[in-house]
Amino acid sequence: MDAVALFSRRGIRLPDVPQVVYAVAQGWDGEKVFLQDGDALVYPFPKLTEVLQYLNEKLPHVKRIGTYATPQDILRRTLDELEELRRLKLGILYTGLETGDDELLQNIGKGVSSDQMVEAGKKVKEAGISLSLTIILGLGGVERSKEHVLETARILTEIDPDYAGALTLTLVPGTPLYEQWQRNEFHPLTPFQFLEELRLIIENSDLTDCFFSSMHASNYLSLRGNLPRDKDRMLAELKEVLAARNPALLRPEFLRGL
Repeated sequence: MDAVALFSRRGIRLPDVPQVVYAVAQGWDGEKVFLQDGDALVYPFPKLTEVLQYLNEKLPHVKRIGTYATPQDILRRTLDELEELRRLKLGILYTGLETGDDELLQNIGKGVSSDQMVEAGKKVKEAGISLSLTIILGLGGVERSKEHVLETARILTEIDPDYAGALTLTLVPGTPLYEQWQRNEFHPLTPFQFLEELRLIIENSDLTDCFFSSMHASNYLSLRGNLPRDKDRMLAELKEVLAARNPALLRPEFLRGL
């Protein structure tokens, strides 16, 4: 923060600061900051407020600060604490919803129930902080696809986030889910089945003003728009691809990534 502030005001570079800091600072608009690389909300409240106060002092033109946040850490914070963080320009939290299906939440070790997800999401919104949620297509495999999409749409509707992003399940060697797949206990979806889940989630979600996207590199199809304004257009795009069943319309497997 000290280095960026000095560079922004006077163009001075310090010799012991990595050059990547200045490379980023040169292209930065000075308005948004993200607290990396993990869940900053887990940091003790007095220390987190100290960091935010210092950041505001050094970079007073910053308009919004964002960070990742688990539902557990949101629930640990009182509403007054969240409102204080908002006053210090913490303007958006990125949270992994993954699924609204309680059985799946337990299976993946999320550590919270769907009701707790809703409680956390509503608390963030009540504090005046924007909320961005991510979901994972295909998390229930073939066996729990229906429960996954319908419960996820239900929870999205209840929370009514400002942003929502869909990712597509990728099986990673060494993980429990990968091992379940190897033992034939988990059956992944096909690319077009992933898109069918995406269609059903969009179709069954009733949101008031949410920017929804599937732009992440893990997805087979990139889609973005505002729900509900662009709902018909997004569903039409998905239905067209699903009707064609042409693999050439999808992101190739070798280009998919985490």
